[in-house]
Amino acid sequence: METEHTPLEPRDTERLPENLPPEVEEGNVEYKLKLVNPSAERLEHLVTQMKWRLEEGQGEAIYEIGVEDNGLLVGLMETELQASVASLEHMAERLGATLTVLRERCIDDENGEEQRRALEILVRKVPDDQKFIDLRLTVLGNVDSGKSTLLGVLTHGELDNGRGKARQNLFRHLHEIQTGRTSCISHEILGFNNKGEVVNYSESRSVEEICEASSKLITLIDLAGHHKYLKTTIFGLTCYSPDFSMLVVSANTGMAGTTKEHLGFALALKVPIFVVVTKVDMCRKFFIEKTVSQLEKILKSPGCKKIPVRIANEDDAITAAQNFDTDKIVPIFCISSVNGANLPLLFKFLNLIPPLNKDRDKLVQLPTEYQIDGVFSVPGVGNVVGGRLHSGSVREGDQLMLGPYEDGQFQSVKVKTVHRHRLPCRLIQAGQASTVALHDVEREHLRKGMVLVSSELVGACMEFEADVYLLYHDTRVCPGFRTTVHVGNVCQSVQIMEIKDKTAIKTNQKAQVIFKFMKQPEYIRVGSRLLFRQGTAKGVGEVIKIYPYTEVPTR
Repeated sequence: METEHTPLEPRDTERLPENLPPEVEEGNVEYKLKLVNPSAERLEHLVTQMKWRLEEGQGEAIYEIGVEDNGLLVGLMETELQASVASLEHMAERLGATLTVLRERCIDDENGEEQRRALEILVRKVPDDQKFIDLRLTVLGNVDSGKSTLLGVLTHGELDNGRGKARQNLFRHLHEIQTGRTSCISHEILGFNNKGEVVNYSESRSVEEICEASSKLITLIDLAGHHKYLKTTIFGLTCYSPDFSMLVVSANTGMAGTTKEHLGFALALKVPIFVVVTKVDMCRKFFIEKTVSQLEKILKSPGCKKIPVRIANEDDAITAAQNFDTDKIVPIFCISSVNGANLPLLFKFLNLIPPLNKDRDKLVQLPTEYQIDGVFSVPGVGNVVGGRLHSGSVREGDQLMLGPYEDGQFQSVKVKTVHRHRLPCRLIQAGQASTVALHDVEREHLRKGMVLVSSELVGACMEFEADVYLLYHDTRVCPGFRTTVHVGNVCQSVQIMEIKDKTAIKTNQKAQVIFKFMKQPEYIRVGSRLLFRQGTAKGVGEVIKIYPYTEVPTR
């Protein structure tokens, strides 16, 4: 990885004559012309301001030193620059934060001599209620595009031998090792310390040690690429609520197989996405250019309406990461897992990419809703459920309601222990994935799709109404049509009972539809995004109304 630098030894020096956009009051970016020997009163104000910027960025803030509020690059002389950085270090120290210089801009004077410099500095502080900044990334792409190999290289630090050696540590089943194809969801972690260095790479470093050494941890969720495992891939996208997705495209095959489907699902669920073109070591330049041009054409199309951005150097990676939360740009990386081409740019991007969940503080204040996506039996512990906490918080000893069961009822259960990334913890809060051990619950009573909720949220439904958009169907969809719907951690067959104000819907049409679960009642939320599919038919939508289990809408 990159060598360590002191705050005044930047990793990238550049000549950028253009100015920055004007400073905005919201967000985690702050412009400062200079911070030379501020008074005690001024320092208190600056520390409070930094604390607010860090909260806006959920633990990360960007300071532009030598820049006016209107974005004009003025720069500072060496003495003023040193004093300003010293003041910034003092402010960060007060808050327990660290500094890393990202970029340095040199501004020429009238004589064309370099005398003034402007710095872009990353300030990082792990939120008080967390051990590290936690992000989730789902990995999408067609079979044989190199997803598992790329994750093996990212998390283990050893390049591939060209025959799939790097992916062997990720596979969980014999048939995966034999075929080289992922069939189930696997999780890997990538940790960065305060200096932006990857902490995974040391001999026999365990998951627990990586978590302890990381200030930022990215959970990489490897999803299946083969079409026969599409149900598993969709479940991973809807259930894990990823912060962003990485679409992996092979340079020698382009947008083949399920690639377009995966891209469409991510866009339908409004998950920010970036693209990694792999296997560039196997192709000539004109072939790589053909693949990237094809990608750009699709991303710019009316169905996507995105702005593709090719990442060619470190400056591009930094700029793309800082603007990734705009939901408009799609960075494109061209890398090789065999010779390591452009891998440092991908690491830089992953280290700087900001947390995108801006509503986390609000969700923490709401009643508890824990979505169960996995069930395990652990010797010596008992029955354990895995999942993600959508809202509220969970502590050891909490009394929550588990359900719904086949009759729509909920059962009161007690939380025995809570673990995150295999580490015990006393408290988990909204947005965090974890495992929860429960007291006195039979294994046969647990299933994927259940929830642990506060008593005020107890409720199940057999029918619900949704605004839907039919992406594709050979003919048309009418009442009575049966399909598989994915809503959060729920995956079940449903039947369309009614299409309001219409007799049927066709491709690219919208409608309000009432669905009915075919097997048993489920817990779903108004506002949840949904996907439904049956054969080649696909659609997306949003839940707008829930009919309680005991109520049946009149038709």
